[in-house]
Amino acid sequence: MLKRMILLGPPGAGKGTQAKLLAAQNGLAHLSTGDILRDEVARGTDLGKKAQAYMDRGDLVPDQLIIDMIKGRLDESAGFILDGFPRTVPQAEALEKIARIDVAINIALSREEVIRRLTSRRVCRHCGKIYNLLYNPPAVDGVCDACGGELFQRDDDKREVIENRYDVYMDATAPLIDFYRKRGLLKDVDGSQPTKKVSEQILAMLGS
Repeated sequence: MLKRMILLGPPGAGKGTQAKLLAAQNGLAHLSTGDILRDEVARGTDLGKKAQAYMDRGDLVPDQLIIDMIKGRLDESAGFILDGFPRTVPQAEALEKIARIDVAINIALSREEVIRRLTSRRVCRHCGKIYNLLYNPPAVDGVCDACGGELFQRDDDKREVIENRYDVYMDATAPLIDFYRKRGLLKDVDGSQPTKKVSEQILAMLGS
């Protein structure tokens, strides 16, 4: 069983969902850079304070700071799944210096499918419950099943924003696909399939 893995894929590809499933089934650490960053800031660590200074100015947190946070949480003996890191080739090159990677799984999804999925998301104004009109719609259109609150579409789920997020991904992160393919570590999965089918295919790849 391959234990040290990276999940790649555009917004809406289901990386977080698959990472949680794989981590739970295989006893691996799920390392999400967003979660790690928020945790470091919340705990007031030295790294968190440095990151907060950049965030307060509206700047991107530098690669090296993110790498230092990741480094402290990698457990190569137990295994890990990296979700949201690396995002760029320089980050991938830095990662090579601190950990060996067994496999990079690319959950492929077309631009139109990304837009279709993410523009279908709705959130309850009252309780915050999230719905997707394609996969788990509310019983009554526009009304939260849990509390009866109004459902709305967040600004970052609107088409023009999603299009920009996808284009940013293609510019900055998609080159990682070639980076890991050249190293013989890349495996592709069709992310347009149902969640369970994607998970089954990834497990089959890891088992082989």
